[in-house]
Amino acid sequence: MIHFTCTCGNALFFENTLCLQCNSQVGYDLGDNTMKPVASPYVQCRNGTEFGVCNWLVQAGGPEYCTACALNHMVPDLSVAGNKDSWHKMENAKHRAIYTLARMGLTPWDKKTRPDGLTFDFLTPIPNLCVMTGHDEGVITLNLNEADDLYRERQRHNLGEPYRTLVGHFRHELGHYYWDRFFAQSQENDPLLMEYRALFGDEREDYSAALAKYYANGPVPTWSTTHITCYATAHPWEDWAETWAQYLHIVDGVETAGSFGWAGKSVPIPFTPFKAQEVLADTPGADASFLITLNDWARLSPALNEMASSLGHTTMYPFIFSVKTAQKILFIHKAVGFAAQSWAKPVPTEAPSVQGPAVQTPAVQAPAVQAPAVQTPAAAAA
Repeated sequence: MIHFTCTCGNALFFENTLCLQCNSQVGYDLGDNTMKPVASPYVQCRNGTEFGVCNWLVQAGGPEYCTACALNHMVPDLSVAGNKDSWHKMENAKHRAIYTLARMGLTPWDKKTRPDGLTFDFLTPIPNLCVMTGHDEGVITLNLNEADDLYRERQRHNLGEPYRTLVGHFRHELGHYYWDRFFAQSQENDPLLMEYRALFGDEREDYSAALAKYYANGPVPTWSTTHITCYATAHPWEDWAETWAQYLHIVDGVETAGSFGWAGKSVPIPFTPFKAQEVLADTPGADASFLITLNDWARLSPALNEMASSLGHTTMYPFIFSVKTAQKILFIHKAVGFAAQSWAKPVPTEAPSVQGPAVQTPAVQAPAVQAPAVQTPAAAAA
């Protein structure tokens, strides 16, 4: 994430809606990656004007929803106290995730436009409905309770996780979506798929059985030498999704650091960088250029952790890279590069009417009522 500048010269940041120096309403334009005044030919996304949960801009007279909000299929019942604030937190995290994908040339298509597109459901558990965060054939479901810091911290503690954030949820589930886009239609002898299996394992392993085994027995004691997290050992799909999330963290983290003039090489601590010959030994087709970025982040992140501790916060980035995880990260960078070469930029589409009161409703042309009856389908992001 970079920082931005208002037309008056004042500093602006990604979620800003108002310049505190000139009092101009401002918003983010994905098209040219800038913050701009909310003035002709731009207007706020409909989710910004109606609900205050989005600060992205759209062209006046065009689609009412921005690229990120147009992906919404179902949102929570906003008549319930606290749901709008929780949804706003979710949208902030989602917009940051979409920002990074767009910067990589992988802006997702809306599933209403293409069957292989993406859509989001933001749901709250209700009687007879258990909401599990996850991905299924282009539909990413988020449990709205995850926006509550206390709930999320309890879940982190109960699952023994070192790290659990909203943006991390989005990046992990997006990893599952992009695995499907990159590999699901590949032939068995596809070189990239074969390279994936050599690094991550064979995804044809029974997924349910693998998860049951993981939750029953936990990871092997030496998991950190081969995987970025213990959960990544559960199945090759989870290894990809966990590593994909770390890749996006690194891309965004290094861009943010660079935007503020920070660089790993300026951190005065002993540091042994990964060397190309060791990381590329078993993966000769890897893109070595990203190794510079990975080393930069590996050197910078301990300083960020110490800064967080100095301010009384927990470790900001509690992950350690091994040669094997570095190889996996470089492979993901390579796969992203291949996909971005032929990735078509989404064309904005008009979203349907605003959601009805007191119910969860899908977004576009699917006015069927969700069972149970208290949560219903509705409009594109509303």
